[in-house]
Amino acid sequence: MSEQKLAAEVRTEFGKGFARRARMAHLIPAVIYGHGAEPIHITLPSKATTLAVRTANALLSLDINGEEHLALVKDIQRDPIKQIIEHIDLLTVRKGEKVTVDIPVHVVGELAPGNVYNQELTVISLEAEATHLPTAIEVDIEGRTAGEHIHASDLVLPKGSVLLADAEALVVHISEATEVSEEAASAETTEGSSAPAAE
Repeated sequence: MSEQKLAAEVRTEFGKGFARRARMAHLIPAVIYGHGAEPIHITLPSKATTLAVRTANALLSLDINGEEHLALVKDIQRDPIKQIIEHIDLLTVRKGEKVTVDIPVHVVGELAPGNVYNQELTVISLEAEATHLPTAIEVDIEGRTAGEHIHASDLVLPKGSVLLADAEALVVHISEATEVSEEAASAETTEGSSAPAAE
């Protein structure tokens, strides 16, 4: 994952009033913390930031008063109705530094006919270099059949990544598809429609 470059401005105002004015000015309040340093309160350009943080664990290269700060997105607070970003928490990182992150798990491929899968884990915990975080871990189910299980230990991890989740954790379980025949479905519909109305 390559870092997204953004220009940030240090802010000295806080509270709901400031947040409202920031949104009107197309800015997003954010805070950078980590490495034992004092938190840095900043604002980020709304449109560019919204695009930059579309992927999980986005890495940002922030220009703050001419200095570059590498930061990992740790938390995004959104308006529950409008879904616009209201605030972002950022973790400062260094090149080569390893961090703990939850990476989305994506299922790819097609099962053998007559089978279905159930995804038990949608994210997996890894330790990886902050500047080389995967955007997702893919689980290939191509041609797999009922009774097969895919555990965390079966996942193919990017080079340099270490699995932190339980190796035996079930990620995907494959079983036979159960189909209700059209005759049975039709009978149920007929029976339901002929039942007397409750008084």
